[in-house]
Amino acid sequence: MHEGTRAMSDRVITNRTMFWRIVRRLITAHRGRLFVILLALSAGAAVTAALLNLQVDAKRRLTTEFRAFGANVIIAPRNVDPASSSLAATIPDSVLEALPPQNGKPPVSAAALLYATVDVNALSDEGSNATRLGSGRVVFAGFRFVGDDLAQLLPRTVLNPNQGVVLDTDTCAAGEKAASRLHLHFGASLEWTVNGETWNCVVSELQSLGGAEDNQVFLGIESVQRITGLSRRATLIELNAPGTPRQVDDYVAALQKQFPDLDVHPVRQFTQAQAKIYSRISGLLNFTVALVLILTGLCVMAAMTNVAMERRNDVGLMKAIGGAKRRVLRLFLAEATLLGLAGGIIGAAAGIALSIFLGKAVFGLAARPRLIVYPISVALTLIVAILSAFPLRRLASIRPASVFRGEA
Repeated sequence: MHEGTRAMSDRVITNRTMFWRIVRRLITAHRGRLFVILLALSAGAAVTAALLNLQVDAKRRLTTEFRAFGANVIIAPRNVDPASSSLAATIPDSVLEALPPQNGKPPVSAAALLYATVDVNALSDEGSNATRLGSGRVVFAGFRFVGDDLAQLLPRTVLNPNQGVVLDTDTCAAGEKAASRLHLHFGASLEWTVNGETWNCVVSELQSLGGAEDNQVFLGIESVQRITGLSRRATLIELNAPGTPRQVDDYVAALQKQFPDLDVHPVRQFTQAQAKIYSRISGLLNFTVALVLILTGLCVMAAMTNVAMERRNDVGLMKAIGGAKRRVLRLFLAEATLLGLAGGIIGAAAGIALSIFLGKAVFGLAARPRLIVYPISVALTLIVAILSAFPLRRLASIRPASVFRGEA
């Protein structure tokens, strides 16, 4: 019994050794044609990996780029009646500190804003000899910000860069149109009177924001709260929540549960545009990947057909000496698997490198290599190689006698 088990084990080892020896001979016997197959599989894997890596990176890139457009979530009073008091038309500014940080990085950026319309005088910076530059009504936008970068909420261009900072005084930043209307410049001051009390601020920055904000003057929210008499209140809160449209919607849903008495809603034109753009890019890249894999499969199948024609005598000899149909198929399947694995490994590495170059050439910024793309590309190439080996199945049905008579 023990000797029979040992003999069977030795036979299995011998058959396995012979199997891989034949596979090695099959690969080395037709180097030219198999090199063409390997080249086709590598090229297909390279293009597949490059497109998939660009697709994965596109989601990150769109999420990052859309953050530069400003706020994508608004918190405001619910059902404001135009005839209601100014207090009812505001929300507590303490909501700003109660906002939950979004899971992941970067964190949420947010600002509480309180608006007031005030008549002001614009004065030059000549001290006691100050002259009036202009006068008129402006919208003050008082704000308090929490986050990493105010530009995520208010994308702007500073019109007076490298002009220093005004210290030891109340400062404000003027929008481009407001500054033009009042003839403001860096260091000029704004003066206004509320309830018999005179206030002023020094213009420390001129900004171009590209929207209605260009008509506003920005200063600390406490100053506007003193002007309006609305202590600890805000007109609204703007947020820039990073993430995909689905993640932003989930964050908004969490805020709606946390603040049921407030109107919490996403800025739909941003989230919907982001989803639509990514959907189109993803669909186009997926279609291209599928087309590349189909063309690769057809190329490999054509080469495999020629290889099958050249191997008729070899298969006939194997079957004549007792080779079973199943073992013959296993030989060809192993050969196709090795070719697909080698082509996938080589091509996927080249494709990820190619995607970095394409990202820099097309988008101006190199794509990040995504490790998940590598095994997916190798697996897809392996599947294409195995399916493209279908012409070799015909060899298993060849009859040895027909081959030796020259009929097959």
